[in-house]
Amino acid sequence: MTSGAPTMRIHLWLETSAGVLMGQGRLQLLEYIEHTGSLSAAAKALGMSYRAAWGKIKASEKILGVKLLEQQAGKGSSAQLSTAARHLISSYKDWLENVEQYALSSAAEHFGYAPDKYWSIKDLPPPAITKK
Repeated sequence: MTSGAPTMRIHLWLETSAGVLMGQGRLQLLEYIEHTGSLSAAAKALGMSYRAAWGKIKASEKILGVKLLEQQAGKGSSAQLSTAARHLISSYKDWLENVEQYALSSAAEHFGYAPDKYWSIKDLPPPAITKK
């Protein structure tokens, strides 16, 4: 065994036969949209094309049957999260935290110890961009 304590990593997402509904990538995209007020700025900060970001949002909206983004009147390409998007973010984060905590305690049960740390989406640095 190599030196150093192991780090637990979990990647969770929800999908249907129509595609991915929500995962850590979409969480990050929605949070960057919230921070920047723009889908375009969020996509750029995440190193993806506007079209790819737009496609992910539209795919999730189609599966959910609700809008995740609302255009701000008179603000050009500005966008803000809908109430449904905020609920989706909150629910996903709560679920992820519950699964992470269970996985840590399960590791202790199965291996006799729990990892000293685990990687989480919460460990990502905040976007290095300014709000419009």
